[in-house]
Amino acid sequence: MQKVFDNTAETRQTPGETLSLALELLSRASITPDDAGCQTLIGERLARLGFHLEWMDQGEVRNLWAVRGQAGPTLVLAGHTDVVPTGPEHLWQTPPFSPRIDEHGYLLGRGAADMKGSLAAMVTAVERFVSAHPEHPGRIAFLLTSDEEGPARDGTRAVVEILRARHEPIDYCIVGEPSSEARFGDVIKNGRRGSLNGVMRIHGVQGHVAYPQLARNPIHQAMSALDALVSEHWDNGNEFFPPTSLQISNIHGGTGANNVIPGELEVTFNLRFSTEVTAPALQARIEALLDAHGLDWHIDWQLSGEPFMTVPGELTEAVSAALCEITGAAPRLSTGGGTSDARFIATLGPQTIEFGPRNATIHQRDERILATDLDLMSQALESTLDRLLR
Repeated sequence: MQKVFDNTAETRQTPGETLSLALELLSRASITPDDAGCQTLIGERLARLGFHLEWMDQGEVRNLWAVRGQAGPTLVLAGHTDVVPTGPEHLWQTPPFSPRIDEHGYLLGRGAADMKGSLAAMVTAVERFVSAHPEHPGRIAFLLTSDEEGPARDGTRAVVEILRARHEPIDYCIVGEPSSEARFGDVIKNGRRGSLNGVMRIHGVQGHVAYPQLARNPIHQAMSALDALVSEHWDNGNEFFPPTSLQISNIHGGTGANNVIPGELEVTFNLRFSTEVTAPALQARIEALLDAHGLDWHIDWQLSGEPFMTVPGELTEAVSAALCEITGAAPRLSTGGGTSDARFIATLGPQTIEFGPRNATIHQRDERILATDLDLMSQALESTLDRLLR
């Protein structure tokens, strides 16, 4: 029987608890990979709730795995305390690490949306839930890192490998990435496309522009091949994913002189791919295309993440029901957008989603979210905990 979420005042903290924690986190200049004490602040609050804290730092990266409970399903709340650089601070309405609420009710500060606001909502939701249900079944865990906005090698990826080696289960995972679009709670990300990067070098023969017969211009040679690459139809996608796309992001060739034919051309590109194709298959098709154009080439490949998909089930239904209860509208499931640490967690926990505030201003100056959305998110997370761990 579905349990009814208790929305009475007795089970809730006074308004402003989530905002207060968010302001504390936002005041810390945790530019990746620096954590600036954010995880210590969160860890202290979790320890008071009976969480066991395990620090899994890797080099400069701060990682926290915190667990409460023993037997039963494990629900992980995951996120990152690092933020991207601010850019020129004088262009911000307010200093990026001096958060404030403007006259329109927006909370401004670097990390407001991505994703310190979510972290604050997670903590206060758990505080209320544990206070109301100290003997709850199952385990609640936090997985926090300061290496999501950077290379993402020593953060969540490393923690997941430790958990895998220990055979620690993850039954459900909510990553607090900003998933909402037009309004809070309108979109849940239940999957992401894979990301495959390539740095391609086309080799030619350097020479004088007046003697092209003695040189081989890699720029000229590559033009038709590059056109073929961007025109290629990779797949049709499916009901959950759009078709695979390839985008060229950088092209560099030449010495800077106007009388020298370059000896090499470097092209950087990225593919965002669906579950209809694999990374090795894409690599093979691209390499065959370059061979067909007679190029002397080399590619350094980097797979940033495989595509993942959480089939609608217990987790998506619980979060959707919570959002219907809190906002009055059902969310839409989506796999669009960029990659996140969910791609690593999904290899261990097949029910993994991203759910958070609006993403309209992430990585921009004057990053902001509606301050009232923090309370909505905290309430929705508490309702989700109630549905899955009661």
